[in-house]
Amino acid sequence: MNIGVLGTGIVGRAIAGRCTELGHDVMVGTRDPQATLSRTEPDRYGGPPFSEFHGQRPEIALGTFAEAAAHGELVVNATEGAASVQALTAAGAENLDGKVLLDVSNPLDATAGMPPPLFVSNTDSLAEQIQRAFSGARVVKSLNTMNASVMVNPEQLAGGDHTVFLSGDDALAKAAVAELLGSFGWRDIVDLGDLSTARGAEMYVTLWVRLWGVVQDPIFNVKVVR
Repeated sequence: MNIGVLGTGIVGRAIAGRCTELGHDVMVGTRDPQATLSRTEPDRYGGPPFSEFHGQRPEIALGTFAEAAAHGELVVNATEGAASVQALTAAGAENLDGKVLLDVSNPLDATAGMPPPLFVSNTDSLAEQIQRAFSGARVVKSLNTMNASVMVNPEQLAGGDHTVFLSGDDALAKAAVAELLGSFGWRDIVDLGDLSTARGAEMYVTLWVRLWGVVQDPIFNVKVVR
């Protein structure tokens, strides 16, 4: 399957790399591909520049947001939440219409210090804002409740015995995302319901940040025990 991944940060890299390992044809999208490849300094979190990742995975194409969205049969929004609508606007509604849009972003306000608050919560969610802005896309919220490494390799933690959530209005779109998650190694996939349930998944991230501060290791997750 052709997959477009919007965002060149750690989440975008993790998802693009895993999808490529699974045999998908992946293009990563960024605002300015040449500028992205020309950066040699670490990112804001101290990670290596994208050019280093791309040098190790040259089979992953790099294009503009619009090119990556046009490439993908399924599109992943792995951009920072505060810039997601802007990035998707650059990707073009015409390149998203009818497609499954897997939204992995979180509405964290990085300008407000640590721990970052949410810029939308309770009565709305970033996923819903994206769906309203791009009504032709089939938005599914998932994978936003954990570290990037756990997203694509759940078996590294507790043998994979932990939970990932899905929210969305389109049952077939959720099934497509669930199939992709299963290929990543996810076994406990909980469908929360319609896209409004993404509010809870996004608000959980504030607890996740606090837990990270306590356990001092981002490789953790929750398990729904029945």
